Amino acid sequence: MTRRLNSLRTAVLSFVLLPLLLLMAAVVALGLQEFQTQMENRMQEDIELVARSIRLPVASAMLQDDAAAVQQSLDSLFQIEEVFGVYVYDADGRMVAASGPPSPTLQRRGEARVISETGSLGAFGEHRGRETFSFFLPLSDPAGRIVGLLQVTRDVTPFRAYVTQLQGQGLVLLLAVSGLFLLVVLFGYHRAVGRHVSRLMAAMGAIGEGQRGLRAPEVGPAELRGLAVSMNRMMERREASEAELEVQRREQVRLEEKLRHSEKLAAIGQLAAGVAHELGTPLGIIAGRVQRAIRHLPDGDPARKEMQALKAELERVEVIVRQLLDFARRNPLQQRSLELGTLVADLIERVRSRHCDRAVAFHVDGEPLTLVADPLRLGQALENLLENASQAAARAVEVSWRAVPEGVELVVADDGPEAGRGIGDDQAERLFEPFYTTKPTGQGTGLGLAVVQVALEDHGGQVQLDRSVPGATRFIVTLPMEPGDRKGTGTSDEEMSR
Repeated sequence: MTRRLNSLRTAVLSFVLLPLLLLMAAVVALGLQEFQTQMENRMQEDIELVARSIRLPVASAMLQDDAAAVQQSLDSLFQIEEVFGVYVYDADGRMVAASGPPSPTLQRRGEARVISETGSLGAFGEHRGRETFSFFLPLSDPAGRIVGLLQVTRDVTPFRAYVTQLQGQGLVLLLAVSGLFLLVVLFGYHRAVGRHVSRLMAAMGAIGEGQRGLRAPEVGPAELRGLAVSMNRMMERREASEAELEVQRREQVRLEEKLRHSEKLAAIGQLAAGVAHELGTPLGIIAGRVQRAIRHLPDGDPARKEMQALKAELERVEVIVRQLLDFARRNPLQQRSLELGTLVADLIERVRSRHCDRAVAFHVDGEPLTLVADPLRLGQALENLLENASQAAARAVEVSWRAVPEGVELVVADDGPEAGRGIGDDQAERLFEPFYTTKPTGQGTGLGLAVVQVALEDHGGQVQLDRSVPGATRFIVTLPMEPGDRKGTGTSDEEMSR
């Protein structure tokens, strides 16, 4: 209810239409009052003219003491429709002649004498419930002496009724015009302002409820269009700020996750380096003694077979220790220029030599490119990718590289039986975590891809899994062409052992 009273429409009606109607009512009232005044003045003038028209004949008849002539003059005047009564008094105030009902005004004899002495006079009176107006005109002889008084009376009741009728008609007309004005103002307000304000309020209400992308309609008068434009610009700035804040929030989350990952890798690297250092010497002693025992045992001895199995397991442990050291090694990079095609060819030959029992073809495609990197660390990372691809491939491994604005993009892809599809979303997110592997127990340590990621990050590059190509599992490596500012932040094996 309060909202309706404080609405723009109510303000327009209160401050525009209502003052206009009050002004119009005042003008009509003043007009009717002026009309009534003018009509009364006209009526008085008419009665005065009638009285003056018989003044001389009546005065002459009274000087001659001819009562019949006086009565005849009065009767002739009484026949006029506007005349209600005509009366003549002598100088002492006694009625000499009359035509019409008894005088409605003079009740005492002294009044006629007073009026005769003061001159002509008009006065309103009442006679038997009817309002009258009487005009008094002194009668004088040629010498100017007052010889009597003439009273002409008119019934003003019809005049009053006519004025009342006009006032009623004026009031009805005023009410009709006020109603018409009200309809015109309401319709004009709705067409010119109201509907546009309603649309604007509806749009802002929807925006306030959380709907995004809505805009206020830029229609209507210039002021409302300007308001809608300003509001739309405000919404655009707010949405842009919200989008920017969301981007910053996501970037903050990503950086926090990256920081936690880096801290986790650092902690795991320190632990791995310590474990590898502590296991290296005992494993070397055990491996040496097993090798000597094998040499001293005859070929058919069952103990020789057990020693050979123990040697194989020791070699597997040595591989794990080497991978731990590779993962923990964060020494400053020894970067130099190297030809990428030559490095990849050497790595493929090493992988082939370890898997000569598998018929896996390597397809290499890339233009000659030279980049600055640490051959040992980068070769170790690429060799791990090639090793994993050769183990998972069904028939072939494809290696390709090309120059991109960021530097060099190298892709290692295999066509394994579940290429791309055997790695779920949860596995893809954890694929580069240390000690996480998708291989069966005993066939992988989960450090190969972690070593790849650490080595590439030290070079200022990155590696990611791509499953968008059907029938292929692709690892995409991105490296800068020039040496980056990033250096290995870890310590050497000797420092870690201390």
